[in-house]
Amino acid sequence: MTFADQREPARLPLRHSEMGKYLSDLDCEALVTVMNVRDYADGEVLVKVGDPDNTLFIVVSGTIEVIDTVNGRKKIVNKMKAGDCAGIRSFVERTPRVVTLRAKGPVTVYTIRPDDFELLLDSNPRQAYNFMRGLFRMLNINMERMHEKIRKLALSPGSRP
Repeated sequence: MTFADQREPARLPLRHSEMGKYLSDLDCEALVTVMNVRDYADGEVLVKVGDPDNTLFIVVSGTIEVIDTVNGRKKIVNKMKAGDCAGIRSFVERTPRVVTLRAKGPVTVYTIRPDDFELLLDSNPRQAYNFMRGLFRMLNINMERMHEKIRKLALSPGSRP
């Protein structure tokens, strides 16, 4: 992982993400004051199961594989692309990771830690509120995708009623 200390997150990619639909330019400008940018190489692990790191990842470019243990074997259970948010539950609840996140090809993400987000709560409460609205929308999008996968599995040949 390369932590790009010299790179301040540009607000435009965030503004044009799914979450950005809920953010104004002012919201984005406030958010970049508490975010960082990280670059990952192909195969590099962002976080693994059990990690106490509660960082939220907003995918700017590339793909993140979500890896979980299914029937005793590690399996890619989801792929996250530009605009997606990874680690919402851990970020909000401050709980250890329940899945592993791994870069598939080069990946760039915006990161925000809960402690840094709390700084935004104090200085820009409206922008923090809008960010949380966007996060919950992203959570709903993830759940809708999951429900669609379950529906397709249920309708596939050989599935039981």
